[in-house]
Amino acid sequence: MSHTIGVDVGGTKIAGGVVDRNGKILESVKVESPAEDSTAIVTAIADMVNDLKSRHDVEGVGISAAAFVDQARAKVYFAPNLAWRDVELKKRVEEATGVTVVVENDGNSAAWGEFVAGAAFDSDDLLMVAVGTGVGGGLVVDGGLYRGGYGIAGEIGHVRIEREGRPCGCGLHGCLEQYASGTALERSTHAAATADPATAARLLEMAGGDVAAIEGPMITEAARNGDGFSIGQLASLGAWLGEGAAILSAVIDPGVIVIGGGVCEAGDLLLRPMRTTYEAQLTGVGHRPVPELRLATLGNTAGLIGVADLARR
Repeated sequence: MSHTIGVDVGGTKIAGGVVDRNGKILESVKVESPAEDSTAIVTAIADMVNDLKSRHDVEGVGISAAAFVDQARAKVYFAPNLAWRDVELKKRVEEATGVTVVVENDGNSAAWGEFVAGAAFDSDDLLMVAVGTGVGGGLVVDGGLYRGGYGIAGEIGHVRIEREGRPCGCGLHGCLEQYASGTALERSTHAAATADPATAARLLEMAGGDVAAIEGPMITEAARNGDGFSIGQLASLGAWLGEGAAILSAVIDPGVIVIGGGVCEAGDLLLRPMRTTYEAQLTGVGHRPVPELRLATLGNTAGLIGVADLARR
């Protein structure tokens, strides 16, 4: 039986894997990402693919990246954390490997992975919210990946929730990811700990007394151990996510909302306040079905598995 290769391109690492039709990773590899050199990134991807296909019967390759990808799933318009600007990625990797290539946005890839092999296997309509450094996402509608008119749908982190809010790297103000991301969690925690060090004493102890050294995993660990300050910081993050999800639900009416990304290690400490705010803000609540909020199950392999599956379709 032939397989497909999924490649997940990040700002620091490039991960690749051979994936079977059931979403099982048969072999995986990882290399450092030459993020500041466009040609070197393409070469690293091609070398990885050629290495993997030398040991496996491969019918296609999927490449997932945090980037705007065109409707044809061939060209990267722009990647904020990589040196890619108008790169014909599909063509260049196909020429270097001799294998058919599909290129997809990382949020879309992760959403598809959770749909075909993860938390949303039983729903045809999915909203994926990926909470990491920023907020990414993807949409599955009527059993198909929704990409929009130009291929760049699903950028949920840039839904504006504060009209005159915090400046965002996209050039706008008040975007969801400025309030509901891992970066936002650390920023708000640093500010609160600076304003009231006594309340944040446990976290400051963990960080060696340095407010700037407080990181997301510390906040989650402290919250799990009952630290009220940290629990409150995660609750605030969850409330912003719940508000954003309610806004999106008014438009797309998802059957299931899947929450992924590193921040979700907090589990119910994040999901409970998110669910409370979501239900309070959801249009028509009490007179309509309420989508279930679920934690993603594939972890950091969701994008790789998802784009590998897209490559065989």
